[in-house]
Amino acid sequence: MQEADLQWLKYNDNRSTNFVEVIAKYRKTYGRHPPPGFTDWYRFARERNVHHLDDFHQIMDDLRPFWAIDPSIIRSQAAYLHKNPDHGISGLHIRQNKIWKLTNVNWRMEIFSEMVKPFVKFLPDMDVAMNRLDQPRILVSWENMQDLLIKENDNRRMHTNVEDHWTKEMGDFFIGTDEGPPSTVDPEFFPAHGQQYMNIARNSCPPESPARNSSFHAKDIENLFKDAESGLVTNFNLSSDLCTVGPIIENKHGFLFAPSTIWATRKLLPIFGESKTSVNSDILFPANMYYSNDKRYKYDPTFDYYWDDKKDSLIWRGVTSGGTNTAENWRDMHRQRLVAIANATLMSDKNTRILKYNTNQKGAYYRSWPYFRPSNWIINHVDVGFTEPIACVPNCEFYKDVLSFKKQMTLSQQFIYKYLVDVDGHSFSGRWRAFLQSKSLAIKSTIFREWHDSRLFAWKHFVPLDNQYDDLYTILTYFIGLGSPISSKKGVPYVQRHDYEARKIGQQGRDWAAKVLRREDIEVYLFRLLLEYARLIDDNRDFIGYAGDG
Repeated sequence: MQEADLQWLKYNDNRSTNFVEVIAKYRKTYGRHPPPGFTDWYRFARERNVHHLDDFHQIMDDLRPFWAIDPSIIRSQAAYLHKNPDHGISGLHIRQNKIWKLTNVNWRMEIFSEMVKPFVKFLPDMDVAMNRLDQPRILVSWENMQDLLIKENDNRRMHTNVEDHWTKEMGDFFIGTDEGPPSTVDPEFFPAHGQQYMNIARNSCPPESPARNSSFHAKDIENLFKDAESGLVTNFNLSSDLCTVGPIIENKHGFLFAPSTIWATRKLLPIFGESKTSVNSDILFPANMYYSNDKRYKYDPTFDYYWDDKKDSLIWRGVTSGGTNTAENWRDMHRQRLVAIANATLMSDKNTRILKYNTNQKGAYYRSWPYFRPSNWIINHVDVGFTEPIACVPNCEFYKDVLSFKKQMTLSQQFIYKYLVDVDGHSFSGRWRAFLQSKSLAIKSTIFREWHDSRLFAWKHFVPLDNQYDDLYTILTYFIGLGSPISSKKGVPYVQRHDYEARKIGQQGRDWAAKVLRREDIEVYLFRLLLEYARLIDDNRDFIGYAGDG
């Protein structure tokens, strides 16, 4: 927690406070002038009281490899990727500073277009291809990606004769019909549902990574992102990096061994998506669920409670999503494993690890204790369960004799609990933003990356949970407590209660979400993304931009 505080302080203190600083930092960081329209973006961001004007590195990372591709090719791809409705791509088409047309529309594209409207008047003509499926799409090999990044880096320049306006009358845009797309548009999609995802994703990892190096043992991999004694996650980024953890969770996460609908490609395409894993090259944008007013995902403070009025328990409700359920595989899927490890009956004869508080002549300290039987403790402090079986083949009968289904709870009803655990479904969880906004403590396990990840600090704003869940009771007993000093003398494990620390992290997460995860922050991020994308697809991209000093 102390380390997280220091990292966040460094991040928060190193931010620009005016336009001159923003421009200077942009050029120093990215080796280019900002794109045309940057002054409009800055004014838009200032009007919305954006807290951090520099943290848009995810955008630049996502777009970097496209600088190695000719702009006309990117334009033609974006214009026609929606052509085959079976491929799950929607199109947003901007002409003359307005949204001219939407193609292959679903609810995701409808909300996406609403996100764009507040600033569309500042944008040039463009076509945006948006992934309308849950799962990410792009899997470029590591070797090919390095070639693209080297080319981008070699061509990076800050020319003195740049112009602060967009190029007019370029071709290769969508013309309003699906006839005659150029051959460069072939997305080369292939179906990857039902496959071991690491088999097709492994080549997107560095050769020396655990995903491509069989010399790594499970313990070696865990030591890269977990504390050896406690088993707690110390590097949240690595804990969700498939190149690191893929080999130890490839049979423990539904997306990795039983994905339901994946149309993947090894070709770098300009596809915008709400989430991706570390091996994907989709272009991230803020999830539509975070912008919508859907009560399933929107935080309503009128239904929240003060910390001391909340139940001293962990809550989770959900359906059996995450992949295709069968009688043979369902027990190994990620949501199902969470429900099982939180079930008092199923855990009645099982041990798990916690951090036990010990005292001796040398003083007091915590030590790993692998013999905790959580069954009785679960009854008072854990309320986790499925509300409905879905995504089963041929049906969900195999759940009947093993699990009972719980009554459905609204998002707001869950805020009576102090501890909110968030895990993946088919892809990312749309509840995450609301959990951070609440007065509870958010606990997070995921393999997916989102637009806001660099803004959130594990152990400062939320508590990280290993995707294997073997640290769940270490976390819960540390915050809630277990036993007493007297019981410890009788051989019963004792863990000091850390309710203050739990409350503090929860409050820090809530305060921070109110600064950097607002609807306004979503609009500002997407505006910046589409400005950078507009330059990327401009034929004169190396000679346009803002060359002033502020």
